[in-house]
Amino acid sequence: MARMHSRKRGQAASTRPAKRTKSSWVRYQPREAELLITKLAKEGNSPSKIGLLMRDAYGIPDVKAVVGKSVSTILKQHNMQSKLPEDLTALLRKAALVQGHMERNKQDMTALRGMQLTEAKIKRLVKYYKRTEVLGRDWKYDTERLKMFLE
Repeated sequence: MARMHSRKRGQAASTRPAKRTKSSWVRYQPREAELLITKLAKEGNSPSKIGLLMRDAYGIPDVKAVVGKSVSTILKQHNMQSKLPEDLTALLRKAALVQGHMERNKQDMTALRGMQLTEAKIKRLVKYYKRTEVLGRDWKYDTERLKMFLE
């Protein structure tokens, strides 16, 4: 698959197995894994970080194969999900960092181009989330409020 703003191909990576079955060496039951996920979420970890921690620290390679639900679904059931989706938050944080760089380095045209591409991705994602009613119809991307995403 080609990259979004260049016509280059991505680097090949490993793929998941076609069947989603619980491995025999996983020692956690679905209820225990769900409790671990809620504990990690209370510590302030994002869903993708929780998935990495479950894989690396607890030996659960695929949460959905063990529990039957994704990490996002589990967090939604326990009312622990964030207001903004994780991918949008990451893009907003990136835009804030690039904007801060642009204020310090006004002649950096490469950073300007990167900011334009990031803003295009944000606007495309916001349009999708408004259409699927994840964000409210009145939510608006504002470059002035980007500073709050640096924290």
